[in-house]
Amino acid sequence: MNNDIQKGTLYLIPITLGETNNPLDVLPHTVKRVIEMLDIFVVENEKTARRFIKSICPEKKQSELILLPLNKHTESSEYKEYIKPLIEGKSVGVMSEAGCPGVADPGAVIVDLAHRANIKVTPLVGPSSILLSIMASGMNGQSFAFNGYLPIDKGEKKNALKNLEKLSFEKNQSQLFIETPYRNNQLLQDLTTILNPNTLVCVACDITLETEYIQTKPAAQWKNTKVDLHKRPCIFIIHKN
Repeated sequence: MNNDIQKGTLYLIPITLGETNNPLDVLPHTVKRVIEMLDIFVVENEKTARRFIKSICPEKKQSELILLPLNKHTESSEYKEYIKPLIEGKSVGVMSEAGCPGVADPGAVIVDLAHRANIKVTPLVGPSSILLSIMASGMNGQSFAFNGYLPIDKGEKKNALKNLEKLSFEKNQSQLFIETPYRNNQLLQDLTTILNPNTLVCVACDITLETEYIQTKPAAQWKNTKVDLHKRPCIFIIHKN
């Protein structure tokens, strides 16, 4: 008898990129069906996860949920405990705080362990701010790179931006990055002073939300653009031709 057949499935469950009146306007019904059948979830943020599950499946009993936290505070020694239910035949869901788990998200650790244990991994369709921003930017969807957060130090940040701009030009590759939301306005200002005036800059903010804002224009033109990005989730993309 093949014991692998008895193992559960690890479902990678995308969630909305922010508060929406009807999550199923953004997510396929497959997400709802999977959440309905699961009771165990590995989550980046328990509060966010409970709120999301309630919005998708209000009839689901919150008291029966088993939420396993996976974030910067989680000890690596706990990781293997999280896949034990899968080995015992129970299916588990993984949820990020926003968007797709495993992409710029700690969920990748559990996915890696699942593969090592020969557990089936099933990714579900949902919003990815990285893909949606490159789609809407008009930049190079054939070659792009996500670079995460830029350095906080001003000098290091300037060097990082100059290096990304150079890389973009040499490889014809669009460069994506993010910033802590309360520093967004400062970052946009930095882009207008550090980058070449003709380097394209895309600001993709509140993607899929009612307040969605996506604009691409040369760095020089952003100097005269009034937009408040404070505490709003944003992705920045640059491309130098």
